[in-house]
Amino acid sequence: MRVKDLPTADRPRERLLTSGAGALADRELLALLLGQGTRGSDAVDLAAQLIEHCGDLGELARSDAHRLLAVRGVGPAKAARVAAAFHLVRRAQEGPARARITSSSELAAQAAPFLRGHPRERLVVIVCDPRGAVLRRALMTEGGADHTPAPIREIITTVLTSGGAAFGVAHNHPSGSLDPSEADLATTHRLSEAAETVGLRFLDHVIVTDTAWRRIPHPSADPSHPAGP
Repeated sequence: MRVKDLPTADRPRERLLTSGAGALADRELLALLLGQGTRGSDAVDLAAQLIEHCGDLGELARSDAHRLLAVRGVGPAKAARVAAAFHLVRRAQEGPARARITSSSELAAQAAPFLRGHPRERLVVIVCDPRGAVLRRALMTEGGADHTPAPIREIITTVLTSGGAAFGVAHNHPSGSLDPSEADLATTHRLSEAAETVGLRFLDHVIVTDTAWRRIPHPSADPSHPAGP
């Protein structure tokens, strides 16, 4: 039975929209890329012929557009569309690795784009997986020229809801000073305690200015990193 003779609800496009791509066979998914068939073969039949021509779906995925043109009914537009789709998948799979936080300087570098050049204090949280790969960078607060709130509960909630296992925070000092205030020290201590309570790893709290950064010492940190560029 041809696709156009099927009840609307049974056609590949409608089934994908209602039940998801997992409900479709390989030839049906490929048919959606092809768009339409040719005289004597609908899109699903043409997709099956294309897979058979290449040997299997894996080989089709590795084929260039010129190889696909050998199948009757597959013109340049269809061949280019299929080749482009599989190439996009390869790009997604081979994309650059996520940045990792293994030092205070890397934490400062990840936070700096959110902080440098801003006339008000801001606080940023960097959420990481168990190996330190960055999952999320989030601007938490923005305050005045010399202070911004540090909502401990909201920071921890952000880390947990982002699927994080570790996190660090950073804030800027528009004045250019790298000296932590009493409030900065207290916030760092509270974050360290809160992280331990819920089973998270607190990486660091750093101050970032337009030209430098400095780590604020805390109980679970190695105190060997003073200031950096």
